[in-house]
Amino acid sequence: MSPRKSPYFELKSGSVDTLLFVVKTTELDAMRAELTRRFEATPEFFANDTVAIDLRRLADGEQVALGEIARLLESVRMRPVGVVAQPAQHGWAAAAGLPFLEARDRRGANAKSSADETAAVSEPHSAANAPAAEPAAPQAAAQPELFSTDTDAAATAEITATLEAAESRGARTEPTLVVDRPLRSGQRIYAKGDVVVLGLVSNGAEVIAEGNIHIYAPLRGRALAGVHGNHDARIFCTSLEAELISIAGIYRTTEVPLAEDVRGKPAQIRLEEEKLLIEPLRLT
Repeated sequence: MSPRKSPYFELKSGSVDTLLFVVKTTELDAMRAELTRRFEATPEFFANDTVAIDLRRLADGEQVALGEIARLLESVRMRPVGVVAQPAQHGWAAAAGLPFLEARDRRGANAKSSADETAAVSEPHSAANAPAAEPAAPQAAAQPELFSTDTDAAATAEITATLEAAESRGARTEPTLVVDRPLRSGQRIYAKGDVVVLGLVSNGAEVIAEGNIHIYAPLRGRALAGVHGNHDARIFCTSLEAELISIAGIYRTTEVPLAEDVRGKPAQIRLEEEKLLIEPLRLT
């Protein structure tokens, strides 16, 4: 038998979806108060979810007590599994004893967003309960650098068109998942592309997609679209009553009441400048 093969176990490369807990302050008391406020009202939302502590938003030279943050996350029933950090942070971050993870997100490790509702999902919830250091979702291959001059403009245009066509074909490789039954509390659906749900999504049920989510019935549970960092994903439903909605890790819960023109009515949810926009959906 080959020394690399065993009937008992395998070691192989892979990626696991998890939440990113993005640290933006060194003030642990303020962080504790905000986390408690946010999750006490809806304690089941992230119960038993794995989470990576993302330090990349901290300013140069800032340090936090990672052990305290890990215990804080455990107090709200989340499970810290590692740390995402800049190389310059590895020295002091290693003291917490958590492994370093790599997160591949579209906007890059140094993005300094001002959005208040960012719950980072380098790769959010997955059907295997594996979406921060989600999160290492497969990303589109980096495009070669194109140098445009008067003599190679035509060649550059041709290469660009070829790359765009390849990306377009790749975006269509995953078929749309159609769910023609209601989802009861505790049930979870995961789609690698778009998903269409034709029945009620009950409180406590969850619909997760790497693409768009279409729900032709009341949405009362959770809907998470674009979980691998697709900021163009959208959520559509005929009756918005959701416990939680999320696109590319930016989420909103029932803590923030819905506006009268969308609550219990047809609506679409999309991202604009890392902010969730919830708009009436005109069906006629």
